[in-house]
Amino acid sequence: MLVSNRVAFKEWAVVCAALGSGRQTIILRKGGLDEGREEFRVKYGEFWLLPTRFHEDLSQLTPDAKPVWQEVQNKLPSPGKFLVDLYAVVEEVFQLTNLSTIERLAGEHILSTETIQQRFHYRHPGLFVLAVRIYRVPTPHEVSDSPYIAGCKSWVELAESLSTAGATPVLDDAVFAQRLQQIQRLAI
Repeated sequence: MLVSNRVAFKEWAVVCAALGSGRQTIILRKGGLDEGREEFRVKYGEFWLLPTRFHEDLSQLTPDAKPVWQEVQNKLPSPGKFLVDLYAVVEEVFQLTNLSTIERLAGEHILSTETIQQRFHYRHPGLFVLAVRIYRVPTPHEVSDSPYIAGCKSWVELAESLSTAGATPVLDDAVFAQRLQQIQRLAI
């Protein structure tokens, strides 16, 4: 793990909470409008999770994700601020072009079937699945919003590097290894 990093990945705050609780160990991504002609690519092997509310909607989650949604609503940071305490290390990337393969991952994330289908079919069929190991730093970093962060893009470079000092894994080694094996079985 890097000792500090300024790369951040924008993700719904509720998905960040699911990742931070260990409920979820994958990120499903199609890419945003600002990704350009090349569309979404996994450009970095590790990054901060930037919890956003852009396009976030309770109806796009599984019914069992409602408590996670409510928890996030109860912990909203000040307007114009992000609290960044989750760091992701990519363990494996799958570019899946078969919807039935993605549907097998249903128990591994909190997005509804309809949301997955919509994302899968947007522009052209397919989704990226990033299997990630999540770490939490003891004290959240406060990041100010900016025009650069706004918009439909996955990757942003923060104004300064944030330290990963004291970061500990959300899941212990054995549990994470089991989850990763499960994801690998389902994604093949």
